Amino acid sequence: MDRKATAVWTGGPKDGKGTLSTDSGVLKQAQYSFSTRFENGIGTNPEELLAAAHAGCFTMALSAQLGNAGMTAQKLETTATITLAKVGEGFSVTKSHLDLVANIPGADKSKFDAAVKAAETGCPVSKLFKAEITVNARLQS
Repeated sequence: MDRKATAVWTGGPKDGKGTLSTDSGVLKQAQYSFSTRFENGIGTNPEELLAAAHAGCFTMALSAQLGNAGMTAQKLETTATITLAKVGEGFSVTKSHLDLVANIPGADKSKFDAAVKAAETGCPVSKLFKAEITVNARLQS
């Protein structure tokens, strides 16, 4: 299975601008630039897209792990925070932190914790990162 996205950039690093598009059409010439990446400009940036990918991947993986443990969530809500930091002469994604709120009536806490850990390490996006990954999971039952 292959998934594709295309980036187009014109101009220099600070004064230029770009667009991101996906084959699915969900992103179609979504604007990104220096200001959307390092300031608070309007548009997206690669780190925001990584955060969305990690939150989505982890949450889906957790749903599968919970199913394997005989639990079904009423709602799983994950917020991913990607940290982009200056490392040496350049920048690196140094951390992805996942904040999870899970509503699982009658959940077994130890099975829930094991499912969270398995999803954290087993999600394909987690495997892609060379950054520190942390999870703060809160169970509401």
